[in-house]
Amino acid sequence: MVSDAQSRLVVGLVGGSHLVNHAYFMLLPPVFGPLKTDLGLTDAQLGVALGTVGVVVTALQLPFGSLSDSRSRTSVLAISLTFGALGAMLTATAQSYEWLLVASVVTGVGIAGHHPAHYPLIGAATTADTRGRAYSVHGFTGALGFAAPPAVVATATTLGIDWRLAIGAIAVVGGGYGAACLLAFDRRVDEAITHPTSTEQSRDAPLAKRVRSELRTVLASPPIVALTVLWFVTSMAGWGIKQYTATLLSSGYSIPDATANFTVSAMLVTGAVLIFAGGWLTDRYSPGPVLVGGYAALVVVAGLLALGTVPVLGALALVLVLSATVDGSRPARASLADALSSADSAGKNFGLLTVGISGGAAVAPPVLAVVVERAGVAAAFWAVAGIGVLAIGLTAVVLAVGGGSRRQSVQPGD
Repeated sequence: MVSDAQSRLVVGLVGGSHLVNHAYFMLLPPVFGPLKTDLGLTDAQLGVALGTVGVVVTALQLPFGSLSDSRSRTSVLAISLTFGALGAMLTATAQSYEWLLVASVVTGVGIAGHHPAHYPLIGAATTADTRGRAYSVHGFTGALGFAAPPAVVATATTLGIDWRLAIGAIAVVGGGYGAACLLAFDRRVDEAITHPTSTEQSRDAPLAKRVRSELRTVLASPPIVALTVLWFVTSMAGWGIKQYTATLLSSGYSIPDATANFTVSAMLVTGAVLIFAGGWLTDRYSPGPVLVGGYAALVVVAGLLALGTVPVLGALALVLVLSATVDGSRPARASLADALSSADSAGKNFGLLTVGISGGAAVAPPVLAVVVERAGVAAAFWAVAGIGVLAIGLTAVVLAVGGGSRRQSVQPGD
């Protein structure tokens, strides 16, 4: 049985790693301007560099998931933290476009490992009645990580400090945290948490062969496949909300641009905070009702905003909770995925689920851009509401097909 102290330690260490990895994910956008000036890059070149990170992250999810399940979760965590810090340092010292592309590849390798390591570690270190709150901490620290680079770069600019020093500082802090985190796992965390409890698959088989075999196994699991589609559509909804809420407020409700952007920032903060409420509700009741309730709220809020007839103050109030309808359900989605995974399949399952997140993030911007161009921004919110309806249906499918395959709270050493 895992002690409370050990459980809190693992959740804290993984939460810190999540913050660091999400900071690496956001290195480039805050310094697009300086990169154009210093390296003479175009918007297209910067888009390719940023896209390279996403491609590498997506491509390595299942290989890292396989490694996490067959060898150790901390080996994947070590790769993640080491390559992430190295990629950040390469970004800070980039002298050419080719250099920046190499930095993007290295950073992508680092970022790719964090979900296949994080989720199995949290699942192994928690019980069914605490897991939702643990995933809340994970989600909240991830939100802080996304916010860190813009804040660091903005502060550096205000103080007259070069952007390279700002990104370099993120690399140094991230590298230092990585070393401390891995040392703590090595010395203070039980091996039953850091290593899979079952390693039936031969470790002598080539990695590519293992990945193909495990991919077939994962795709043969209807609950995980359905849950991956659910993560895909909720990712689309989340990106649509982030991308077009300010535009909707400005064009549909005649709210000044500055006020609209401030409201969106407040919305994202509210969503991050309400992740904790989602975790508590998940532990209190179970993932299913939290998911259905969140997506039902998404349908109602997005639909009301799309009407364009809500009073301005009412629209602002609705926007504040809009992101929370998706973000608040994140602990429930993660807890449900953990319940549908065995101890030695969580890494690759969460890797596949992360592919769903990445796919949604890649598909949503161009699809919703076409919707907005042809039918206006309100139509994008009707589309988000429709995604909410689809998410409710997918949740019902996951619960129905996965009802007999959920694992109970079996802790290492039980």
